[in-house]
Amino acid sequence: MAEETNKVVIVTGGSSGIGRCTASALKENGCIVYEFSRRSIPMEGVTHLSVDVTDEDAVNAAVQQVIQKEAKIDAVINCAGFGISGAVEFTSMEQAKAQFDVNFFGTVTVNKAVLPFLRHQGKGHIVNISSVAAVAHIPFQTFYSASKAAVSSCSYALANEVKPYGIHVTIVELGDICTGFTQMRQKSILGDDEYGGRISRSVSQMEHDEQNGMNPEVIGKYIANIVKKKKPAIVYVASAKYKFLSLLCKILPAAVREKIVGKVYG
Repeated sequence: MAEETNKVVIVTGGSSGIGRCTASALKENGCIVYEFSRRSIPMEGVTHLSVDVTDEDAVNAAVQQVIQKEAKIDAVINCAGFGISGAVEFTSMEQAKAQFDVNFFGTVTVNKAVLPFLRHQGKGHIVNISSVAAVAHIPFQTFYSASKAAVSSCSYALANEVKPYGIHVTIVELGDICTGFTQMRQKSILGDDEYGGRISRSVSQMEHDEQNGMNPEVIGKYIANIVKKKKPAIVYVASAKYKFLSLLCKILPAAVREKIVGKVYG
């Protein structure tokens, strides 16, 4: 059977970074791509819809617009997200909630908007972008790690809820990638003196790892190729290095894992 090349795919957070590279790769694969983001940065062959994933009404309206135009949705890729860093003690509840509102609840909002249609059409693929930080539990990036852990946990449960309706749910755990995410991180070193300079050292290590991380175009193609699979796995981890790290974090005793992570980032 010939591979379907006109899949209709929604990508959130498609104006920059991983989302933009994924949208571009999907277009190259012959997909009809709709990019949801707050900013309009034109990309040839990709349709931009102005959407804030924290705005449920805007998300629902955009999804309906895609359905009315295309009469189908084959896949949704939730890339929208941002990061904050700092000590839990010195992070405001407003900042913590904002992290979850975008990374976790934004993903949930988009998924809820497409699920009735996917269930009705009897097929579909939801791809939720998570992070190795979800299993590595990185200190001073606590709320980001927790938001991605919530994405992963929700995705595992959702996969079983919707499997009978022909809907696949996939988690993609990503590691360090060299994008504008680093510059956009909302950093705080409040309490650095009280924490013996550990906050600034940890964030500096994070940024070094990201700036020397994987090429986002490679990751975009990796994610786009997952959409091509007829029987996608529940979880993918990009690159052998991060597959090994993710596996270690999942099988090592908690005390050993935390000691290793603490030495690197604590």
